[in-house]
Amino acid sequence: MKLAGKVAVVTGGARGIGAAIVERYVAEGATVAIADLAIADGEALAKKLNGEAFAVPLDVTKLDSIKAMVEQVVAKAGGIDILVNNAAVFDLAPIVEVTEKSWDLQFAVNTKGLFFTLQSVAQQMIAQNLIAQNRGGKIVNMASQAGRRGEALVSVYCATKAAVISLTQSAGLDLIKHKINVNGIAPGVVDTPMWAEVDALFAKYEKRPLGEKKRLVGEAVPLGRMGIPEDHTGAAVFLASADADYIVAQTLNVDGGNWMS
Repeated sequence: MKLAGKVAVVTGGARGIGAAIVERYVAEGATVAIADLAIADGEALAKKLNGEAFAVPLDVTKLDSIKAMVEQVVAKAGGIDILVNNAAVFDLAPIVEVTEKSWDLQFAVNTKGLFFTLQSVAQQMIAQNLIAQNRGGKIVNMASQAGRRGEALVSVYCATKAAVISLTQSAGLDLIKHKINVNGIAPGVVDTPMWAEVDALFAKYEKRPLGEKKRLVGEAVPLGRMGIPEDHTGAAVFLASADADYIVAQTLNVDGGNWMS
């Protein structure tokens, strides 16, 4: 029960990696706010977890929505001890075909949305620390191995996730004076429902049969398979717990050996 008595917010928590983290956090003793645009899915997950989690609507592209989410969580749970910045979108295209719409959406969600959610929750954590000086806080940003290197068809997504790694470093160095640890997790290739869309895009641009790209990227992982959402929950618990009190501004690779740093 490493997170007993803690209140956590997981953005994009209704599905995929976010949902796996929500379930693990509840198992570790936390009360969890599932913050997501997919509110029906969030409510279904909360119901499954027997009252230890609750759903809150969140659109990270709207600052008013971020502020309202924080206020709702504080009103219901009494504060926020942990934030997992997980909400993200994905797209790919050759450089000469990237559209302004795709660029704007990916940066709006993956980078701007992540930053201003972090900012709003950090403000709440700082206010809490004025009352209870040792409360502190933990913020975990979900980056990606795509943020470690560029990829020919994934230029914009890679850029957004590189920005997440950089923002994690800057925020970590700035907020630790408030006893708020900011760190990140960089997943590799993860088998979620979204991979059907990703595989179809690669099939289009690389002229492959459907399913081939997914098979190839899984085989290329040194561990021998794609990740699954549950592979990331241990790192998410660790970085949110007291075990990580001396870890600041780092991004941990959880990718089966794809990237070494």
